[in-house]
Amino acid sequence: MRKDVFTNISKLIERDSKTTTYKFALLRGVIEIIQDNSPFKSCSDGKVYFPTGLLIDKWLLYYYPILESPTFIPQINGQTNLAFESQFKKIIDAYREIGGFSAFNNDLRNKGIPQNVHSIFFALLKKLHDTITKMPMKYIGRSISDDYYSIFKFEKDKRKGGKVVDIEYLINNFGYFSIPLEYYEAFQILGSFINGQDSILFKWAEFSVNASGKNISIEKVLTEVLKSPITEREIQESKKIYKSILNREGIVFCVWTGKAITSYDVDHLIPFSIWKNNDLWNLLPSHSNINNKKRDKIPSVELIERQKDLILHYWELINESQPHRFQKEIQIALLGKNSFHDWQKIAIKQLQQSCEYLISNRGYEEWKM
Repeated sequence: MRKDVFTNISKLIERDSKTTTYKFALLRGVIEIIQDNSPFKSCSDGKVYFPTGLLIDKWLLYYYPILESPTFIPQINGQTNLAFESQFKKIIDAYREIGGFSAFNNDLRNKGIPQNVHSIFFALLKKLHDTITKMPMKYIGRSISDDYYSIFKFEKDKRKGGKVVDIEYLINNFGYFSIPLEYYEAFQILGSFINGQDSILFKWAEFSVNASGKNISIEKVLTEVLKSPITEREIQESKKIYKSILNREGIVFCVWTGKAITSYDVDHLIPFSIWKNNDLWNLLPSHSNINNKKRDKIPSVELIERQKDLILHYWELINESQPHRFQKEIQIALLGKNSFHDWQKIAIKQLQQSCEYLISNRGYEEWKM
């Protein structure tokens, strides 16, 4: 199995569009279908095929409890509803008085969806099919290729009908999708870790739940385990210190363009969302427009090299103003066992290596400006 497949999967997760949860639902569904060792799998010409109806079934089970929940659980940025939300809520309303999610699942797998809601359910199935095939299937992989449908491909519907509207109906009436064999094999081996059921964090949470006599939930444990020690107050305090240093300097240059700026954002060189690092060396002044373009991208090695004099200028300002904190933070993050003597050259080199690792091995998007 080629190494680039694993790197590409990381890029799919980290870099492809995150405006909705569609991408996550698609990847989660495909991985679960593969992990289920579906008997509907077929192989041909280096591709593995599955009925698209199996994915529709997964999405029905993923989004039903989310849309039914009295607690709003955002699934898309902005105020827009999910493409299939209105149709799905009609099904949820229809089942509300006859057993809810469990009854719906039982009908889908055994008795069949009741005749009186067929028209609503068919509308939902069409919306789900169109959303899956025209949204995440089309766009996933754009971080590694300019082509649409570069990873997932699908065949047009070959509908056969059926008297009972159930899981078998879904399998028989919504065509097939395919993925390259090497991606199938990667998901087969690492899928449970990617999806989380066998991840260290999930196992940790599961242990705690069992140890408590199941008096706490996995969600509660995960919330606590994932809690960051750095609060918003601490972030703002670091930015306040940094701004006071810049204000004493009198003139501020955008670290990425080198242009003088009268107003600026204090940018995390390596994004805080990726590397929970609020060290002063990781805070740099940037024009707000440039900062908005950078967002959660990782500066390229070439960009750091081009702007290293300005980066070092700001580091030296911080070192003069906050020597104890600066030296301690940069020693831990960038210098390691090296002495502080000749720290500039070592720190820049390590910064470049860290960024290259995040881009090449972890799959985060490179920023060249």
